[in-house]
Amino acid sequence: MKIVKRLLTIVLLILVVVAWLNYPKLNIISGFAAKSMASNQFVAHRSSESVTMNDHNVPMIKLAKTGTIKDGAVATVFGLMERKAICNDGIGCILVDDDHEMESFDFHPNRDIKKTFLPFPYGDLEPKDTIFENVDYKQLKKAVDGAFGNAETQKTRTVLVAYKNHIIAEEYIKGFTKETPILGWSMTKSVLATLYGILEYKGELDVQQPAPIPSWQNDERKNITLNHLLRMQSGLAWEEDYTKISDVTRMLFLDEDMTVAQEDKEAIAQPTEIWNYSSGTTNLLSGILRDRFKTQQEYLDFPYTALVDKLGMHSMIIETDMKGNYIGSSYGWATTRDWAKFGLLYLNKGNWNGEQLFDASWVDYITTPTKLSEGTYGAHFWLNAQGNYPDVPIDLYSANGYQGQYVFIIPSKDLVVVRTGLAEYPEFDVNTFLSEVIKAIE
Repeated sequence: MKIVKRLLTIVLLILVVVAWLNYPKLNIISGFAAKSMASNQFVAHRSSESVTMNDHNVPMIKLAKTGTIKDGAVATVFGLMERKAICNDGIGCILVDDDHEMESFDFHPNRDIKKTFLPFPYGDLEPKDTIFENVDYKQLKKAVDGAFGNAETQKTRTVLVAYKNHIIAEEYIKGFTKETPILGWSMTKSVLATLYGILEYKGELDVQQPAPIPSWQNDERKNITLNHLLRMQSGLAWEEDYTKISDVTRMLFLDEDMTVAQEDKEAIAQPTEIWNYSSGTTNLLSGILRDRFKTQQEYLDFPYTALVDKLGMHSMIIETDMKGNYIGSSYGWATTRDWAKFGLLYLNKGNWNGEQLFDASWVDYITTPTKLSEGTYGAHFWLNAQGNYPDVPIDLYSANGYQGQYVFIIPSKDLVVVRTGLAEYPEFDVNTFLSEVIKAIE
């Protein structure tokens, strides 16, 4: 009996230690679940059952129990660490702390949403039924079907292939349509960076200039430029690990102001000496962008007036933090067709139906490989410069997001390919998918 009691005591102690070590993680888990549920219902108009069964059916997150409230969602883990996300028109949903209610967020961007009677991509009418003689449509269907072939493993949700500005293939799984906004995750980084390209084209900034951050001016960080930030080579400390409490999970699920997490980090190397992917860097760039405007309203309006609504990406919403800063690292939503429009803007080197939004040289800039990235990263865009996708042209570049959100731009083939889903390599093989699409063009 004594042995049994000792064993039970040891087991209990182990459980207490495990619970103590993992208790802080519950805050992150319930925060993710509340934010995801709120945005998927309010922005993407999906059912809570679908979100729970699919989006939340992953390790740790599936431990959360979510509930819908009038203006958002709440979540707990084992009845502990309740978190709440609240939603508002124009800014999507915000993960909040106990001090915030809906009335706290009285800010929203002004949108210029007017129906344009032109076919895709320049208007709101359906795409033209254009048949290209050099496109093997049977092969193209095989390529697209292949992306959906193993639903349990590949978890593809939507695919769109645009050739020479025309949609030549488009497919959606049940529950998703051309009207369903998709969370781009880190594809939003590429959207944020594009705003810098627009400002540079207007002569309002030079990405080679030092980052205008007062707290850096009396130490070695004063030498960090906007270019270093756009290339993730600032030399600042940052831990981008989503499996534990790290810099990125603290920022996304605990911080009231997400623009300061990277600003406060020390320099661990000189600029260009290391390459370190950092969502905090993108949100710092969002904060720098905010400080360029006299009012918060001008800042809130700018992404839409300068880019999003000019492209007719009227489904797009970039969500904010509690302070009203755009979370450019992670929280941009748009339909598959609107994500394709973003890719087509780059395919056309910044020209949108006759209007130049950024200089053509900006494409050269963002596709120039960044030192120490092994040819995989430019300036907030991913590259194929070293042939990571061996059967795909090396001029491919892309906006990439968590769980396999992609906008691929392949200039040499006049192609933009959008794929969204819940799995990335190796479950979803990008090289095979894209090479099969390209065979249809060749």
